[in-house]
Amino acid sequence: MPEQSYGEQLLARSLAGVEPSLSPVTYRTVIDSQTAQFGEWPDWAPPGVVDAFGEAGVRRPWTHQVAAAQEAHAGRHVVLATGTASGKSLAYQLPILSELTADNHATALYLSPTKALGADQIRSLVSLLAGRREFSHIAPCAYDGDTEPEVRQWAREHSRWIFTNPDMLHLGILSSPARWRHFFRHLRYLVIDECHHYRGVFGSHTALVVQRALRVARAGGADPTVIAASATAGEPGLALERLIGRPCTAITADGSPHGERTVALWEPGFTPGVTGEQGAPVRRAAGTEAARIMADLVIEGARTLCFVRSRVGAEVAARSTRQILAAVDPELVDRVAAYRAGYLADDRRKLEAALSDGELLGVATTNALELGVDIAGLDAVIVAGYPGTVASFWQQAGRAGRRGAGSLVVMIARDDPLDTYLVHHPEALLSRPVEVSVTDPTNPYVLGPHLLCAAAELPLTEADVEAFDAQALVDDLTTQGLLRRRLAGWYVAAGLDPHGDIDIRGGIGGQVMIVDATTSQLLGTVDTGRAMSTVHAGAVHLHQGRSYVVDELDLDNGLALTHPEDPDWTTSARQSTAMDITATTDERRHGALTVALVDVDVTHQVVGYLRTLLSGEVLDVVELDMPAQTLSTRSVMYTITPEALEAVGVSVSRFPGALHAAEHAAIGLLPLIATCDRWDIGGLSTNLHPDTGLPTVFVYDGYPGGAGFAARGFAAFETWIRATRDAVTECRCETGCPSCVQSPKCGNGNEPLDKPGAIAVLDLVLRELG
Repeated sequence: MPEQSYGEQLLARSLAGVEPSLSPVTYRTVIDSQTAQFGEWPDWAPPGVVDAFGEAGVRRPWTHQVAAAQEAHAGRHVVLATGTASGKSLAYQLPILSELTADNHATALYLSPTKALGADQIRSLVSLLAGRREFSHIAPCAYDGDTEPEVRQWAREHSRWIFTNPDMLHLGILSSPARWRHFFRHLRYLVIDECHHYRGVFGSHTALVVQRALRVARAGGADPTVIAASATAGEPGLALERLIGRPCTAITADGSPHGERTVALWEPGFTPGVTGEQGAPVRRAAGTEAARIMADLVIEGARTLCFVRSRVGAEVAARSTRQILAAVDPELVDRVAAYRAGYLADDRRKLEAALSDGELLGVATTNALELGVDIAGLDAVIVAGYPGTVASFWQQAGRAGRRGAGSLVVMIARDDPLDTYLVHHPEALLSRPVEVSVTDPTNPYVLGPHLLCAAAELPLTEADVEAFDAQALVDDLTTQGLLRRRLAGWYVAAGLDPHGDIDIRGGIGGQVMIVDATTSQLLGTVDTGRAMSTVHAGAVHLHQGRSYVVDELDLDNGLALTHPEDPDWTTSARQSTAMDITATTDERRHGALTVALVDVDVTHQVVGYLRTLLSGEVLDVVELDMPAQTLSTRSVMYTITPEALEAVGVSVSRFPGALHAAEHAAIGLLPLIATCDRWDIGGLSTNLHPDTGLPTVFVYDGYPGGAGFAARGFAAFETWIRATRDAVTECRCETGCPSCVQSPKCGNGNEPLDKPGAIAVLDLVLRELG
């Protein structure tokens, strides 16, 4: 009998005492180890640069590092998409340091989605350059929201390698291009790190910020080469092309070593005696299960990282793990901690060091530790709830076994249709290509404000308008008086501050400030479109591990006033929705089925909210009187004839429940094929829609103008619906639960829902598709 791998031994410890027939593990596999594949240092790399890497422990580069560096040195835009800990930093550091050494005027710009990742990268670079006089003139410097004003001024005047993020590039650099003219005139390289994170509306905003920066550089006579780094991603070259608007090369063959990994998929069982909405059974919480597993692994001495979906979840998982350990081995209690955004930088660094050197054995974290931070030698990773994309899953899983040793990765399903599907269809998580990042920089609601920014930076020329494919939009902005046409091109109208009007992470439209009324502290913001469903009166708002209850939502002044409170319940809005089709972009007919991509006006009205105990049990429903809102967006839609529905046993009286349940399940599974969260999308089902005259199901983007998610659903409709049908049929509940057809955001209180009817509808759709 073959000897168990280390990962399998750890998994057996987590399952100790569990009857095999009751095992929550739905699938397990072992991913073989891989040995390193080395390349040679390029001839163009200066000896001093090669020596610096050698002193840092890199005697020979891996093959993918050399391939990406060669492309960049040749002036070709390139994206390196390889696994966690595959040394992607060297691929851009090598050509940039070589260029900055050879040309005393050349500059470089580095972008990361988070300040923490940027700080880690600059520390790594400073360590690499330390003590070497030939690099003293490079002066790498951070330029972000935490940078002191005097340091910012020094950076503008002296630094040749700026480390920043898209937010600061937009607000702090491009808003005053004259101050940066010299830097952009000599810009040789632009690095976009972790570029798979730029998706949805944030990705669309970032794409336009990057394209504006490249436009400013080219106007000054530079021709920067873009080097992007990504987790293993679907069509990474296409994703980077969308970001920068230019063709590029993708390097995806990974030459780095990794140890053997045991991967297990885990589905918690139902909690006896606990019922949720409409009497549905409730599964044990993924966070609770993760805390128990982490405690078992810590007892075994395994260094463990547990990824959870929220900041408060990280705190709760760490606390629960410590409580379990207190009853078993009190000496281990202090070797478990939480890590999340919101901690002070010094505290984060101490936690990272403590985890890396083994002082800490267990850390519960948000995705804050998914990116960049170099933590090696972990024995196990627990992923409490599918993180939203396959790319993120592999990023998190890659934290285990980074020193070539065996390791364990456990993904625990939340009570959610997508999680349920994945633990019963492991090939959809472990074998399929990583999803393509979905962005839509042409969305007029996103592009319009960026055109105003571009015109403020430099007059928009005919060539610029053609490059942005925005003639109609420029004409409209000119008609509104926001742009002014002159001989040199289009200028932004006097008195406008277009840069300050865009929040590239906050979606589209105005912002509502969330304020603690007891201290006047600003807790955060939410875009106006989501405010009524997330910060209505009575809503529970979480901020840095603390709970607040909203007292008042003042839309006129853009304020949500809250007070600190720690209730034992959560809230979810209930709303009514109406849908008007305004245009059809594409349509396919398949017998009794028609599938279309349409423009729609969605009218929402929040009518109340549900209060749910932390156990999942429903406490009550509270009514609200809120104004209606209309969203112009894009939707994927399908219609079925009544005759076809009745022919498969769904009577007219069952139309509403069957279509409603099918809609909920489809919303839950769209993130499988589009890089979105279920909160980014919405849906509507009706047994007779006035614009189609037929039973109709809509799934739409929750952003003005659309974000590309519905378009992706239309393009991969059959794959999406087949996965939806499988998720519903394989869920073990009888009448519907949150793992299949119930939705936590349903405006109708998950009523009516007909699970058998939904299966019949989905089977019919697939049959008509052929």
